[in-house]
Formats: sequence, structure tokens, C-alpha cells
Amino acid sequence: MVNVMPNFLNLPQRTMKPRRRGITHVLDKGLPVAEVAPLLSVCGAYVDVWKLGWGTAYLDPGLAEKLTVLDGHGVLACAGGTLLEVAWQQGAIEPYLDWAAEVGFPCVEVSCGVAEMTAEDKHRLIEAAAERFIVLAEIGAKDPTVEVSPTVWAVDAAADLAAGATWVVTEGRESGTVGLFDPTGEVRSDVVDAVVESVGIGTTVFEAPRKEQQAWLIRRFGPDVNLANVAPSDALGLEALRLGLRADTFDATPDRVRAR
Repeated sequence: MVNVMPNFLNLPQRTMKPRRRGITHVLDKGLPVAEVAPLLSVCGAYVDVWKLGWGTAYLDPGLAEKLTVLDGHGVLACAGGTLLEVAWQQGAIEPYLDWAAEVGFPCVEVSCGVAEMTAEDKHRLIEAAAERFIVLAEIGAKDPTVEVSPTVWAVDAAADLAAGATWVVTEGRESGTVGLFDPTGEVRSDVVDAVVESVGIGTTVFEAPRKEQQAWLIRRFGPDVNLANVAPSDALGLEALRLGLRADTFDATPDRVRAR
């Protein structure tokens, strides 16, 4: 029997894949490919970017097969920014980019969350990577003791886009307690406003691993806000959240979304 999506509810309109706005970006912490394929058979229609976190892509023996599965579901595979930072620290950027292209990554993340690189260093990396890849440029530090400045984040976001990035990713880590969020997980709304005012909502991707953070951003910007660092197992639940099919966004009706 063929499963057909029901259509008896009035739900918010969503952008369709392949899309550049309204993306769901998941964080793979090391899933075996045997788990990825059945997961995507359920939620692949709702996942746009699949980041192999940190340096796991360098270690994953099933990488080639995983990239094939992702491509078959129209999901963009992205190598984590920490791997690039290690390559930069060791003077191995060209071998890194050659390897990423050879194995089949369509995207790479460029970050400066741990390595002590200058803004100019980062922009050169973005420019080099953008010649061959879709670039996700991450702004913000992973160190929770680093001061978070809305003005600095806004300037950094604009500069990264000017250097050739497709999306700017706001640091939140997998914990949701750093960068865009305070130590309790509350959204720093002044930072959100500054970045969006600087580069627009369509090119901003918010790392938001927690349900309450995702709901806050959906209620603020509508169902087509770009969300990242989502657990792969949460992708279907996030789509329900976007569409008002969960309690946290129950009253975010289509009429309300259109009125924003």
C-alpha cells in the first residue's frame, strides 16, 4: 500500500527541497550508515543539511556509503568546522579541500571556534572553499567565557557572506548553552536581532538543539526559519513543530504566520 500524505489540515506553507530557506540542518555525532538509511526513509524529505560533526568524517569507515545515502535523499553532506580548523592549524588546507571534494562533500563548514585565526585568515578560507563547495560559515566562539557581542556577530556575519559563504551559522553548540544562548539555554534575543538585521533571515542558520529554542525561533520568524544542530532522530518532530503540530507552536496558526 502506498502511503499518501493527508491534506485535511490547514497548515503553514513550507518551502520545498532543494531550498535555501527553511532548512533543517542535523548534527551527526557518529551514526553508523546502517542507521542513517532507515532514518532518512522516514524523515529525509525534511532534512536539508547533514553535518558530520567535528572531525568524525575523518574517522568514519562508512563515509563513502553514508554520502551516497544522503545524496539519494537530496540531503547535503557537510564536513564539520573543527576538522577544517585542525587542517588549518597543521597547514593542510589544500589537502583537506582536495579530500573533501574527492570523497563527495557538497558542503564544508568554515569556523574559527577553537583555532586562533584572524578574521582575514577565516575569510581566505571561505574564499578558497567557496570555489568548490557550498560554505557554511560559523560565527561565535565555543568557549563560554568569551563575551558575546551583538555588534561583533553582526559585522562578522556580513563579512563572512561577503567572502563567499552561502549561509552564516550562529554558534550554539550541541548543548545549546553557548554563543546564541546563555548558560541556562535562554536565547540571546539581542544577538538574534543584530545578525538578522545585518544579513537577513534567509541566510542566517541558528544552531538550536533544544526544542524550546527551536520553538522560540519558529514563533519569532515562522516555519521557514533555518535551524541547525538538530539531532537526526528529532528531524520529524522538528517538522511537526514548524507546522504547529506540537503544543509548543500550537497557536502559531497559518493566519498568524502570514501576518508576520
